[in-house]
Amino acid sequence: MKGPGIRVLSVFALTAGLVALPTAAQAAGPRIDLKVLVVTDGSSPSVAAMAAQLDSEGVPYDLVDLSAPGRPAITRAFLQDTVGGAARAKYQGVVLPNAAPFGDAAEMTALAEFERQFGVRQISSYVYPTPDVGLDYPSSAGELDGTTAELTATAKAGAFRYLKGGVPFENLAPSVPETYGYPATPLPDAAGAHFEPYLTSGGKTLAGVYSSGTRSQMVLTFSANQYQTQFRALGHGLVTWLTKGVHLGINRQYFSVHVDDVFARDARWSGDQNCTPGENCTDPSVTTPDIRMTPADVTAAVDWQAQRAFPLDLYFNGGTSKEIVANEGGDPLLTAFKQQRTKFRWANHTLDHTYLGCEQDFTVSPWACKKDAQGKPVWQTRAYLKAQIADNRTWAAGQGFALQADELVTGEHSGLKILPQQPEDNPNLALAAADTGVKWLGSDASRDFDQRAVGAALTVPRYPMANYFNVGTAAEMADEYNWIYTSRADGGSGICEDNPQIMTCIDPLDPATGYLGHIVPLDARITLAHILRNDPRPHYVHQSNMAEERILYPLLDRVLADYGALFAANSPLVNQRMRDNGAELKRQAAWRAASKQVTAYLQDGKVKVSGAPSGVQVPVTVPEGTRTGLLNLVVFGEKYAGERSAYQTGAVTLTVGAATV
Repeated sequence: MKGPGIRVLSVFALTAGLVALPTAAQAAGPRIDLKVLVVTDGSSPSVAAMAAQLDSEGVPYDLVDLSAPGRPAITRAFLQDTVGGAARAKYQGVVLPNAAPFGDAAEMTALAEFERQFGVRQISSYVYPTPDVGLDYPSSAGELDGTTAELTATAKAGAFRYLKGGVPFENLAPSVPETYGYPATPLPDAAGAHFEPYLTSGGKTLAGVYSSGTRSQMVLTFSANQYQTQFRALGHGLVTWLTKGVHLGINRQYFSVHVDDVFARDARWSGDQNCTPGENCTDPSVTTPDIRMTPADVTAAVDWQAQRAFPLDLYFNGGTSKEIVANEGGDPLLTAFKQQRTKFRWANHTLDHTYLGCEQDFTVSPWACKKDAQGKPVWQTRAYLKAQIADNRTWAAGQGFALQADELVTGEHSGLKILPQQPEDNPNLALAAADTGVKWLGSDASRDFDQRAVGAALTVPRYPMANYFNVGTAAEMADEYNWIYTSRADGGSGICEDNPQIMTCIDPLDPATGYLGHIVPLDARITLAHILRNDPRPHYVHQSNMAEERILYPLLDRVLADYGALFAANSPLVNQRMRDNGAELKRQAAWRAASKQVTAYLQDGKVKVSGAPSGVQVPVTVPEGTRTGLLNLVVFGEKYAGERSAYQTGAVTLTVGAATV
């Protein structure tokens, strides 16, 4: 099976063609500022979904809430003015909750005139079809859950060229309506007016563009929210169409998978006692065999990567292998990995996977930090942390494993704060990281979602995937899952009953089918949602999931298959090292903080960007054919999803290619 390819995208490519220079000065044309106006009625999930898409891509926008007291009136002066003798549109696109949401008709009139004058496009986020938007009244309406809509040839040739065509609508809970829609039929063309379908189902239109004169609006006749896969798949195309392919911000689909504890042993779940020895079993007599990869598992991993063109990041603990070699004279797993050392990306997980936060007191449950005479936590020392980092690196060098010295994930993300027992970082972690040159420090996104500084290092939050660290078979996975997610009456722990605000109890899974039938599709959907948010946070699992029944691979295969079914070849998954993911998170955060200080506009076929604070890189997306450089000889940016995009430092001027959206 072939998964989405991983491509190296070049930053610049030189072309041989020359661009003609203007022969005479001309009066400046209209200036279009690169910012979107989002208008909400205060309760529209569809508008919130569009705002979330703009946020995820880094597209600047102003939000006007029609329900807010004292909100600005939508007038000509609000929408436009004059700069340097040229008319200026303050917005390049407009998002509305419906086709005409204003209580004051004068506001709608001002907006429509503005859109006609500057050719500014509008998205009407959820519309009941009427002739006012070029559609006949609907003959039916209802749930769209479980249906698959199709993008038209026009859509796939334009703003939605990054999708293959089929757009499945989620049906997560058959008893609960999730998406309501009004499939409609376009009316025949009238004078100067035309409706072009973009998304259809059963021969009826769910989305399309109504053009009347110089005014165009994308009309959506179905409900949506920001968490639905179908909206996230369509979201970037809506942004592209709205902005005519020219906007600040960048969109990518990131997916990297870290495998922790390589070379170590992972404790195994006890289905009889519903606990894990060495972790949470209160009876010390409970034992289970540890889980550790074998040479055959290495071969399987190499083959899987090659067949799917998808590399895995192996976060290793050399201490276990070192101990096995000392005690037994050799480690077959180490030998197997050394033979395939160049097939993986290697990264430091510390030598022994020991806890690097406070010294733990296990005489109480749950454990607590030991305290000194002053009542302060007793921390693992700087010297000990430094040795755990550096000694694992030294061991790897001796085995021929190449790694990036500035990357580190500690065992269990220890040393970083963990609530409730350790509400602060071990202060020695920042010092040891600086001592050893660590700049990127993996954290758990489920506990510490935002990137933050740890001394001179930055965290890279990682999403945990559903596969537990303490299972090697599908039946074990289903059994532990049942313990967590079923009620006491059904034999579970009742955790779901005690925490209804964050968990829902389920019917017990069949141990023989529960993993593939329930857990895999559910976690694949959650993972795909992360991918579709322009989110560079990596995902992580454990070496136990690559051992025995190798339950990791069905999950990854489902994610890759679901992605590949939606996206065209021009939108490959971006699979990169943690340091690159961390750098992207840092760029995104810097841009969010600085975006309001930047001036960017399109005028006379040129994009001009200025005003970014020192060191801040500005993300820019433009159509194919856009050029830069003194003589416009350099093709701008990276090619992705049928567009060109890149981060820019300092002032920039681009000559924009012809948009086809």
